[in-house]
Amino acid sequence: MKKSKVHEIPVAKPKLRKGDMVQVIAGDSKGKQGRILEMKRETNRAVVEGLNLVSRHTKPSAASPNGGIIKREAPIHISNLKLLAGSKPTRVGRKLNDAGEMVRFAKINQEIIPS
Repeated sequence: MKKSKVHEIPVAKPKLRKGDMVQVIAGDSKGKQGRILEMKRETNRAVVEGLNLVSRHTKPSAASPNGGIIKREAPIHISNLKLLAGSKPTRVGRKLNDAGEMVRFAKINQEIIPS
């Protein structure tokens, strides 16, 4: 008997990258800014430094002998984030530069975003 294949939804290439400075545009952390620590492409989420903090209850272990409640960053959906170009939030576009390479640019002022 043949197994049926699970149809996977293709994941679009995110326009935000690890290390980008972003601003939250929706949710509890609206208006706050931070740097992307980790991107999760499968779920279209990003972990942003100091934002979307959740409490984790940990048992005592060798790594943390006391255990207790630890605050840590939780992933936030990338649709709720905007890249910061200088101090202003902007949308991100992609275009070919003079060398024929695909580069990201800020739509607010057409400046190329360094990778």
